[in-house]
Amino acid sequence: MSEINKYSKHVTQNDERPGAQSMLHAAGLSTDDLKKAQVGIVSCGWEGNPCNMHLNALAKEMKHNVVENDLVGLIYHTSGVSDAISMGTTGMRFSLPSRDIIADSVEMVTSAQWYDATIAVVGCDKNMPGALMGINRVNRPGIIVYGGTIKSGCHNDKKLDITSSFEAVGQKMSGQITPEEFKNIVRNACPGPGACGGMYTANTMASAIEGLGMSMPFNSSFPAVSQQKADEANNIGAAIKNILEKDIRPKDIQTREAFENALRLIIVLGGSTNAVIHMIALAKSVGVPLSMDDFQQASNTTPLLSDLKPSGQFVMEELNDVGGVPGVMKMMLKEGLLHGDCMTVTGKTLAENLGEVAHLEEGQKVVMPLDKPLKKEGHLQILYGNLAKEGAVAKITGKEGEVFEGTANIFDSEDEANSAILDGKVSAGDVVVIRYCGPKGGPGMPEMLKPTASIMGMGLGKKVALITDGRFSGATHGFVVGHVTPEAQTGGALALIKNGDIIKIDGVTNSLEVKLSENELAQRRADWKAPKINAEHGLLLKYAHFVATASEGCVTDELNKEL
Repeated sequence: MSEINKYSKHVTQNDERPGAQSMLHAAGLSTDDLKKAQVGIVSCGWEGNPCNMHLNALAKEMKHNVVENDLVGLIYHTSGVSDAISMGTTGMRFSLPSRDIIADSVEMVTSAQWYDATIAVVGCDKNMPGALMGINRVNRPGIIVYGGTIKSGCHNDKKLDITSSFEAVGQKMSGQITPEEFKNIVRNACPGPGACGGMYTANTMASAIEGLGMSMPFNSSFPAVSQQKADEANNIGAAIKNILEKDIRPKDIQTREAFENALRLIIVLGGSTNAVIHMIALAKSVGVPLSMDDFQQASNTTPLLSDLKPSGQFVMEELNDVGGVPGVMKMMLKEGLLHGDCMTVTGKTLAENLGEVAHLEEGQKVVMPLDKPLKKEGHLQILYGNLAKEGAVAKITGKEGEVFEGTANIFDSEDEANSAILDGKVSAGDVVVIRYCGPKGGPGMPEMLKPTASIMGMGLGKKVALITDGRFSGATHGFVVGHVTPEAQTGGALALIKNGDIIKIDGVTNSLEVKLSENELAQRRADWKAPKINAEHGLLLKYAHFVATASEGCVTDELNKEL
């Protein structure tokens, strides 16, 4: 019997379980196979999304390599949602819930089938934290394999990505481009397989997970369509066998120090606001204390160095060309910004891994040196105030300014806001408020890329601010604040404000305030009544009842935790 067959042996080697043995024989396993460790290979692959369309083929390659390393590889699948396809529709309400469904399914299959280890093949935004949360709950050896970033599109010698399509809507409506140019941008923005190319949520979370130590070096950097990604898939069997033999588990890797590394990496790269929710949820899944205030502490002590989209000019494939995420981390380690002694899925420490990689290319422009930062402090800022007593998240790079005061222009849904923006009913000096879009109010906390992209496309990016209890796509840029907590649905102050109220967003003092007295807010609260949950049955109704606040990571497994 293999020494690393720790869990599946309870199913395959127990003569009192002949049914399990018969079932596995029927699935093609030999008697010798039943003595080997079983590796569940969970694919988030599906045909309807470029982020995920190539993952099933990668999973098959990985299975072949796992078998070559004298292990049993068993592929199964979990669900996925395309954020870009569902964006701006009611379908976007299912995006964040998909993260926890993925986590539940990975936990379920790994536990029910007694798999010894898990390799998760992931692509779009929620796949990565979802799969890792499931792996963490079981705490058996596991590795995350990201399907990789998409190549840039091109139109009229200008590089394109998914944000180009959304911003083109505003450009067309404001007469900056013709309808034919609009169609050409949409046709050419996404040329093939891979996740959205900038430092949006997919690349942010892939990088963060590599920073945590839960994926192989360069996993987050290699493009989807590259020999590098194919080679990674063909070496994964030896990697999973190594941590099985050494019995290195997720909780051995994801320590408090590892999370500090990941947070600093997110700041240096200019990562997505969604990272705040996902990293808090990941930390909860391994029992590591982490809060929004830890992001603020990381931002206070870590500069923004990377000139990556959406606020910058480069994309992930260009970072890969100059040294990738390991090159960035090597620089960070040298500058004292990382804990080098953290364990990783290679079986080596972070410092040992980085000792084997090259420095960032000399003269490259993607990542600035520490003494010439794009911003001396981080771009992710946690705001508090009478509009956000439990916190809100802003992405402030400095390009949009640091303070905005304006007049509230309020919408009770994203659809209302989108129509108003495109009809010219949003003006310079407005603070657009989109409420009842939080975890419970959505339900599902949809992303607001369509309204923010329309604002940018119409040339109002520096003249209009937007706040919401919903989320933002990693592709969003401009003067925006999301994750406002408490959300409107539960009686947060966002539900009490009215058109014409004066709102101030201050990225210097980290405050989000409406200029109303506590007495006025109390009077309005007395007259307020919570609207009916915007779901009558099924997943979204369940989600609304179980989901925690944005400040608590929107997890769904803490209800009645004391029981």
